[in-house]
Amino acid sequence: MLIDLLSSGFGLIIIVLVILSQAVKITREYERGVIFRLGRFAGIRGPGLFLIIPIIDKLVKLDLRIITLDVPAQDVITKDNIPIKVDAVLYFKISDPGKATIEVENYMMATSQNSQTSLRGVVGASTLDELLAEREKINQKLHEIIDKATDPWGIKVTAVEVKHVEIPENMQRAIAKQAEAERMKRAKIILAEGEYLAAQKLKEAGDILKADPIVLRYLETLTEAAKEKNTTILFPVEMLGMLKRIQKQE
Repeated sequence: MLIDLLSSGFGLIIIVLVILSQAVKITREYERGVIFRLGRFAGIRGPGLFLIIPIIDKLVKLDLRIITLDVPAQDVITKDNIPIKVDAVLYFKISDPGKATIEVENYMMATSQNSQTSLRGVVGASTLDELLAEREKINQKLHEIIDKATDPWGIKVTAVEVKHVEIPENMQRAIAKQAEAERMKRAKIILAEGEYLAAQKLKEAGDILKADPIVLRYLETLTEAAKEKNTTILFPVEMLGMLKRIQKQE
């Protein structure tokens, strides 16, 4: 009889330990536990130690840390009809564990699919120049669209970054030629501006010389004398004074 009592007591202890192991749950600081009691949502637990009712309660653990999701390369035709491939990276986290469990079957897959369609939509509505030169604007637009779509699922998008834009080889050559033409255009404009300023200074100098008949007469004489070979030309003091006046005018 004593043996039966010991056996039954030992069995009871084992049952209690099993029940406790199923009832006691622990979640880390970055985790939360979503409780379903007989199939109904019963609240969120954690972090730390808490108890659930075995068999009746079901626990679903969720990680609240920021998740990095690579958006695969998408074939897109831009607004100016240029075929490209573009990929991105998405950073998001669970803001509402209850919604992330109840409102969507698989929040990872749903967020990934939404990111791909949003990337194609935003890039398709942009020109290639906008995509290359206004990357921050494209990222911000993607952020707003994806965050708005995933908010009902309890998902918060923290950032979206377009990573690579792959352009066809023939288009790369065309872009290189366009950049070279732009550089030549700027060089010609700078040269023309320099010639304009030089011509303006010469005109001012000519106006000053015309105002002084003595200097003008001397210059005409110099012009005739310079035609002869082995000619030595001496500048008078008046000419040096005129040159100084021209320098002051500049």
